[in-house]
Amino acid sequence: MPVGPVSWILRPVGRRPLIPAELTTGPFTIDDARRAGLTPRQLQGSSWRRLGSGLYCWALWTPAPLAILKVIARRLPKRAAFSGPTAAWLHGLDLPPCDPVVVTLPDRRGASRLAGMSVQRARLAEDEVVELRGLAVTSALRTTVDLGSRLPLVEAVVVVDMALHRRLVTLDALHAYVLACSGGYGIARLRRAVQLAEPAAESPMETRLRLLLVLAGLPRPVAQARLHDSQGRFLGRPDLYYPEQRLALEYDGATHRESVVKDNRRQNLLLSAGFRLLRFSAADVQGSPEAVIGQVRTALAA
Repeated sequence: MPVGPVSWILRPVGRRPLIPAELTTGPFTIDDARRAGLTPRQLQGSSWRRLGSGLYCWALWTPAPLAILKVIARRLPKRAAFSGPTAAWLHGLDLPPCDPVVVTLPDRRGASRLAGMSVQRARLAEDEVVELRGLAVTSALRTTVDLGSRLPLVEAVVVVDMALHRRLVTLDALHAYVLACSGGYGIARLRRAVQLAEPAAESPMETRLRLLLVLAGLPRPVAQARLHDSQGRFLGRPDLYYPEQRLALEYDGATHRESVVKDNRRQNLLLSAGFRLLRFSAADVQGSPEAVIGQVRTALAA
């Protein structure tokens, strides 16, 4: 039986993508990739994830904010400092550090943008820059002032409250800054935020609940008041309190769900001692603010 010519169909064999080990432990730049043997085109593959202009990471790497900031710091010009929410996070406040990464440059000349960052330009005094975790960061006071003068009023007060509660700044220092910089950019908003601030506030949502009421024209409640019964026994410390009306207000967050038995016991003690109590959640404060205002106004008038 004659055997005809054999024809072969050649199929390309899939090649594993090149993944240099030194690029799997954190963010890297295009220059880092080139030194490891990768081309910009290879970075477009599924093995890599783009974090920002000129900044990449391995697709399976879980981003850690501090690791990202340390890579970015290598690209910053001299005398630059992390600022805004990035600096606030480095000082220990609950703000997003990398959405986006914010830096302040002291020189008004040069590029107005840096890859993967939001750039602000301002003259920073020597005592307005500190070192935290090996990074140059605006001081606690300068960070609070920057955010307090630029954010919408409610969020500005949230930041000021957090900084005061953690004792990163004092009300005296903030008042002094406002007086010294009268007429500066955002000072009117910062002055209002400082007036509304409350060092005793223990959470951002507690601050938002307080401001919801105050900005609606209701009296300013006392924060974290210690309540006792007629025999002087300590009953609890509600988030907000109106002494004349014996009305306590509580914000129920995640911690309340984890300690519901303890909170219910405290609520029963307060009610038995003749106090009144209203409880609100994030859904109430953010989803039905007018209803919250109405309930508190009615309770104050009762």
